[in-house]
Amino acid sequence: MALGTATVPYELRFDAGRICLDLLATTHPEERFDSVEVLCAWVRGAGLVPPDTPLAHADGSWLVGFRELRGQVGQLVRGGLMSAVPRPSYDLALARVNLLALVAPPAPRAVRGEDGALVRELDGPPECAALLGAIARDAVELLTDPVARAGLRQCEGDNCPIVYVDSSRGRRRRWCSSEVCGNRERVARHRRRAALTRA
Repeated sequence: MALGTATVPYELRFDAGRICLDLLATTHPEERFDSVEVLCAWVRGAGLVPPDTPLAHADGSWLVGFRELRGQVGQLVRGGLMSAVPRPSYDLALARVNLLALVAPPAPRAVRGEDGALVRELDGPPECAALLGAIARDAVELLTDPVARAGLRQCEGDNCPIVYVDSSRGRRRRWCSSEVCGNRERVARHRRRAALTRA
């Protein structure tokens, strides 16, 4: 699935390399899913639905479902980064993600746009379970692919919990975003050097 771009007012990010990891990023630096409106912006920005897809039927139960899946995926991803023996809660999260992955994602179809070119739209209004299923499938694919799993990294930024897939040449990426955490690190390094020079 294609990754989209965030709508600026919500400060949503889509730079973790996988939709399931972008979902995890919605807790940093604070809870982003504080309204159905923001959740719908995230669903569109993540590319789960075409940009003009009506989501007026989304309600508070969607927030609950997405937050629960986020917690379960977070447990699996972070558990996979550690070498410790998984706890029973890990197995419960795994069972729930596997169950959600059984639901088929929204069905796309090609239709002619205003200019005659083919554009993607959904066969009908997407149900919450179908969208959760798409994210759960992405998590299953990530966690069962040894190459992708080997590229999982925790951001080295100060107090940044974001996990991303490092697909850089040589696998040397250090931050979830060079523009965000990388820039903070460079500014901090510059300030430390400037302070040493003054001292």
